[in-house]
Amino acid sequence: MNAPTLAQSFARDLPEMAAPARAADFPQPRLVVLNEPLARELGLDPQWLRTDEGTAWLAGSAGGHATAYAGHQFGQFVPVLGDGRALLLGDIAGREIQLKGSGLTPYSRPGTDGRGAIGPMLREYLVSEFMHAAGVPTTRSLAVIGTGERVLRQQGYVPGGVLARVATSHLRVGSVQYAATRSPDLVAKVVAAAGFSTAAELLAEVMERQLALVARWTRLGFIHGVMNTDNTTLTGETIDYGPCAFTETLRADAVYSSIDSAGRYAFGNQPNIIAWNLTRLAEALLPLLSEDEARSILGTVQARWNHHWEASADALASELVFMPRNQMLQRAITAAERDGDFARYFELLAAVTDPYNPGAGPEWMAQPEGDAPFITYCGT
Repeated sequence: MNAPTLAQSFARDLPEMAAPARAADFPQPRLVVLNEPLARELGLDPQWLRTDEGTAWLAGSAGGHATAYAGHQFGQFVPVLGDGRALLLGDIAGREIQLKGSGLTPYSRPGTDGRGAIGPMLREYLVSEFMHAAGVPTTRSLAVIGTGERVLRQQGYVPGGVLARVATSHLRVGSVQYAATRSPDLVAKVVAAAGFSTAAELLAEVMERQLALVARWTRLGFIHGVMNTDNTTLTGETIDYGPCAFTETLRADAVYSSIDSAGRYAFGNQPNIIAWNLTRLAEALLPLLSEDEARSILGTVQARWNHHWEASADALASELVFMPRNQMLQRAITAAERDGDFARYFELLAAVTDPYNPGAGPEWMAQPEGDAPFITYCGT
């Protein structure tokens, strides 16, 4: 089989926000984990993906585009962010394939390497696939590739890794914000590229999607860790599982991210933050939206949150026996990263991707961990 042909819809529809880029030349890319069911959904041949040529393709050998966006990061607006270590390969079967940790791009920040460590990529793969299995809208994970090189992170030099992830779209609130700093015409193009006829329609629908999403996060005890506007998708899919974690005690002040020292994105603050992010979206749409329209839509946030909070109870009514508890996931990742021992990781992956089945994994996975101290890092 030859390499699959991907469409370049993002670059075609929004050329002002797509910069051609190539992945780094990795010395020894190897396939660590492949999501064969998802590959088949996309029309990709799992057997070919496991070949040397397929693995190289998953590591970015065909090149792609880095996308531009802006964003409020911990409340501070940054007018140009963009994919500093990500590469959008293109789209197939109505979904986009993007690499994370694939090397430098035109949007990389000075002093960064654009690479990823394999530990955070394994974390995102497992947690995102758990969220999908639990019925939470999310980006999906197609593969994790070891790069054959080592990267310097907080804990020293660790093996490098690339994640191939899949999303309906990688447009985000930050994409609209970036367009708003350019021109009303570009805002209109983003609205259209996101599949909406009007800015009011976009704001109302994204509000519904995001409130429903965060309500489901809250029911699961999920803490995103970095709810910047550039990590708030227009599709309502969870994106960027960097410093994410779970609070089993549903403690409102729970924070596990090493970079959230002030607790802005604490567990109990996530509903307020999504409302704040939606207000920033409305501001970015004002070239195409009257203030009265924006106020009318945003004025329903509390009522719509109440609705989605109740709906999330029904959606997640069945008890989850297995979920990726913080300490056990970290131990599995550490064994894989440090010792090359993936046994516990794959055992845990099998259990959390069948989370409603009480017989899906060994008893040790079902034991609560309580509120033990825990810190996560974003991987950059």
